[in-house]
Amino acid sequence: METNNILIVDDEKAIVKMLELMLKKEGFQHIYTAHSGSEALEIVEKINIDIIILDVMLPDCSGFELCPKIREKTNAYIIFLTAKVSDLDVLTGFATGGDDYVTKPFNPLEIAARIKAYLRRMPAPSAKAQPISKATKLYDFGRFILDESAGELIVNGEPVPCPTQVYLLLLYFCKHPNIVLSKSNLLEAVWGFEHFVDDNTVSVHIRRIRERIEEDPSNPKFLLTVRGLGYKLIKGKQI
Repeated sequence: METNNILIVDDEKAIVKMLELMLKKEGFQHIYTAHSGSEALEIVEKINIDIIILDVMLPDCSGFELCPKIREKTNAYIIFLTAKVSDLDVLTGFATGGDDYVTKPFNPLEIAARIKAYLRRMPAPSAKAQPISKATKLYDFGRFILDESAGELIVNGEPVPCPTQVYLLLLYFCKHPNIVLSKSNLLEAVWGFEHFVDDNTVSVHIRRIRERIEEDPSNPKFLLTVRGLGYKLIKGKQI
């Protein structure tokens, strides 16, 4: 039985009920629902939510407007539900803090598959609670350090908030320094379902990483683009 807290935000009650029933059938028991942006914010303020399924069209605001407000309160994994499929809409979703998106109409089992793929890539809660030891994995690149045990990104000595999918992508790069990784490599390794995700997903998350680790994101020194091939993280000292 899954113990993660999931929040479904959609004004269409039939969709909320369908997702709730499907997720419970898949073993998720801690499910919360909201039909507006204001309801969603109230829940996020009171409960430690792990995963949010967020509709773009809400009665009191758009999901794109709501997402940055949610990001001020949590780094929960956010999946947008949208009937909009243009590149601009997808990029807007990622730019406002989303981690993934699914277009309507959708198969509810696809939502469950994406959630399970995400959870497989997250460290167990017990691992996060372990004290730092010699076995602790620190990836030290001088300007920034990624502490895998703590799930923390530190830049110039200061912790920097890092949404889950951005953290997981950076962690994968840290574990494979000086290796050119294609978009398809990254989609399969980090998202777990290459054929479901647009290429823009990787590009936007690369930009979000650079905004955190680079002194000048437009002229990166660490996370480089290898034209026509993919991306490469330049190796620093690894402990």
